[in-house]
Amino acid sequence: MADPDAIAKAFVGHYYSMFDTNRAALAGMFQPTSMMSFEGDKFQGPDQIVGKLMKLQFQQCLHTTTLIDAQPTVNNGVLVFCTGHIQTEGQERPLMFSEVFTLMPTPEGSFYVYNNIFRLNLG
Repeated sequence: MADPDAIAKAFVGHYYSMFDTNRAALAGMFQPTSMMSFEGDKFQGPDQIVGKLMKLQFQQCLHTTTLIDAQPTVNNGVLVFCTGHIQTEGQERPLMFSEVFTLMPTPEGSFYVYNNIFRLNLG
């Protein structure tokens, strides 16, 4: 298997770049079996997941990651844990967040998001 750390770093950079500039394009990173928990609310499949992300209260944001950890999983997947800050329009200070992804390989040699859990770190 390729280096999980390299896969995680490349994925996180690509994911947050797309999130910050073209959220609708994230649909291609999910499949019908993909699941997301966003602040405790659960969604499945590209339509529900991206639908939730498109309905967030902010249109413009910038993610900055501070930590990315990765481990290999079964079936050549990669578990990714990252923390960082998200700055949205009209927000005085960035908010801290944590996010977990399980990436699974595709027959074409790339990865899709099988699991995604997002939480703001408030308090």
